[in-house]
Amino acid sequence: MEQLFMIFPERIRKALSQAGLSVGKLQEIRLRIGRPVLLHYGGTEYGLTEDGHLTDVPNLDGLCCLPEELSQVMEYASGYSVYAFYEEIRQGFFTIAGGHRIGVAGKVIMDTSGVQEVRHISFLNIRVSHQVIGCAEPVLPYLLQDGFCHTLIVSPPGCGKTTLLRDLIRMISDGSRLLAGRTVGVVDERSELAACHQGVPQNDLGIRTDVLDGCRKAEGMQMLLRAMAPEVIAVDEIGNARDQEALEAAFHCGCKLLATAHGNSLSDIKRRPLIGYMTEQGMFERFVILGNGASAGTVQKIVDSAGTVLYETC
Repeated sequence: MEQLFMIFPERIRKALSQAGLSVGKLQEIRLRIGRPVLLHYGGTEYGLTEDGHLTDVPNLDGLCCLPEELSQVMEYASGYSVYAFYEEIRQGFFTIAGGHRIGVAGKVIMDTSGVQEVRHISFLNIRVSHQVIGCAEPVLPYLLQDGFCHTLIVSPPGCGKTTLLRDLIRMISDGSRLLAGRTVGVVDERSELAACHQGVPQNDLGIRTDVLDGCRKAEGMQMLLRAMAPEVIAVDEIGNARDQEALEAAFHCGCKLLATAHGNSLSDIKRRPLIGYMTEQGMFERFVILGNGASAGTVQKIVDSAGTVLYETC
């Protein structure tokens, strides 16, 4: 928490420090020039006063972000070298030490090839990194049958699919009494799984894991297959035709698949043409369905490819 707070200017840092926050509950800190500092904390949005009190109804009487303060956050977070993060900022975010991700918005400069630059940055969303070591331990036994099974994690937004995926990668890579360690290739398109900072993963993805950071999934899977000989390929949020083609290539190469997709239920995602096709082709042997729960990655149901329910919450 102290490391994270160091990216803020003194006035905001002092208020955050006095608020008595628990790092496990802090999800986001949002800064907008001339607007209240907002926290997403324990699943609820709060404003913040200058003396460090959380308020249920944010208003302009609370702690508001000044233009120079937002600029200071950019300077502190980038180590006084915003230009070094130029390519990442073009994507709309950059990752800092500790794995925290800073989303940016402002004036977008575009040309025929796409986004060239984001100028006059006036809005920041600091997403606090949380690695929940061990959250996949109850799940992994259901994903094994003569080795690791091709697995798709299905979850509505914000229900912990990335958290669960991250811990599954770590467990598969490190190995356990249930499964010998496997070489895992991760295509981390949005820098959320490994949270690489200057090429170094800030999250523990295991000792046998190779990461392509900031690479599109389709190209990344092909690169891993050509060069890194993964036994398992892990990707977050599949959904387009190019993802499907790359996953098929990995599948036919004998590589195990571990992926996630947005969805409310198994029937929901099976109605989608691409994932429905992959399901029909037997490309996934296990489906882990997540829902809202007391902790990240709360599993509602685990189903095999035949539709047999292997696990279900009461």
